[in-house]
Amino acid sequence: MYQKRTLETFFVRASRQFPVVMVSGARQVGKTTFLRHMAGEDRRYVTLDDPLALQLAQNDPALFMQRFPAPVLIDEIQYAPGLLPYIKMAADSSSEKGRYWLTGSQQFHLMKGVSESLAGRVAMIDLLGMSRWEIEGCPEPNLPFLPTREEIERRVLAMPALELSGLFQAIWRGCYPALVTIPQIEWDLYYSSYVKTYLQRDVRDLARVGDQAAFLRFLRAAAARTGQLLNVADLARDADIAPNTAKSWLSILETSGIVYLLPPYFANVTKRFVKTPKLYFLDSGLCSYLTGWSSPETLEAGAMSGAFLETWVLSEILKSWSHNGRRAPLYFYRDHSRREVDLLIVQDGALYPLEIKKSASPGKDAVRSFAALEALGMPVGPGGVVCLAQTHLPLTGNVSIIPVAAI
Repeated sequence: MYQKRTLETFFVRASRQFPVVMVSGARQVGKTTFLRHMAGEDRRYVTLDDPLALQLAQNDPALFMQRFPAPVLIDEIQYAPGLLPYIKMAADSSSEKGRYWLTGSQQFHLMKGVSESLAGRVAMIDLLGMSRWEIEGCPEPNLPFLPTREEIERRVLAMPALELSGLFQAIWRGCYPALVTIPQIEWDLYYSSYVKTYLQRDVRDLARVGDQAAFLRFLRAAAARTGQLLNVADLARDADIAPNTAKSWLSILETSGIVYLLPPYFANVTKRFVKTPKLYFLDSGLCSYLTGWSSPETLEAGAMSGAFLETWVLSEILKSWSHNGRRAPLYFYRDHSRREVDLLIVQDGALYPLEIKKSASPGKDAVRSFAALEALGMPVGPGGVVCLAQTHLPLTGNVSIIPVAAI
């Protein structure tokens, strides 16, 4: 059963402006389902998972284009990058918009080929897993998240309340559409199959990793560090691989939509690219599986529960921006005195700080690091503590308590 995705509104606008629209993302986030729903009955569909279609696309792309004329949805375009020049020629031959819809996993050679072959002709859109807003079927638009009083109150009214047990059930279950929409699917079986597919397809295609057992160790070591500062040397040591290999494999995780690297915020923009980021898994269910938490109850009671809550909140906020076609202006802050702010949203020249706490009644000490932001010389907008409280309440000045249900 299809559930409405926030991305629909932005996708329609993009398809009216560009002849080609490319939807990319990790496996199983719902790219094909989303586009087939948007296409209705008027658009041809062909998947390059079909060996015969793939053979034709690779051996005779001109004939492929004749056999599947526009408007067409081409699934898994990364398997036949040789089609891209022909799509470019076809796009240039007509002023009609939205003629070619493409899907593909985020891969180095695919993104490079699309950006070079279809420059100025393609809208490139990322689809992540389902947000809680989408899962709950909320009727209001899921706007890019900002912790303003009006936006928090709107979200509190639109979203159902979220108790501790329900929260960690959502964190543990994850956000892949199949798991969300079909409760009968076995969690262990789904994620074990997902990891095998990921190792055998994406990893093989991206880097041709010879030792898949070593890569699986690396994947589990990375999952154990979600919500932490990235230390490549420690990660390499725990996975028993060389540091350069760890850097290469980390790029694979990022490119294939498994992890997100949250950059630190500095007043000097160039410094953001040379300081240590924080590592987050984009799907908390996959992260739970890789780190061995067998139930929501054991996850909630375990030592990593705070890191998983932070991972889930970051992912939900990221989706609210990405699914509206916006680059997520997300950072964290940490200074030499070890004063840290979990999340900074930087919008229109102002900083919106957030702390994330596994607590139902956080005190003023939870936001004492917010004062460090004054040294950056930028306006500080409304901030908050995302926590297990059930009510949106003021905490100090321009800072409020934000129920996790409002994320």
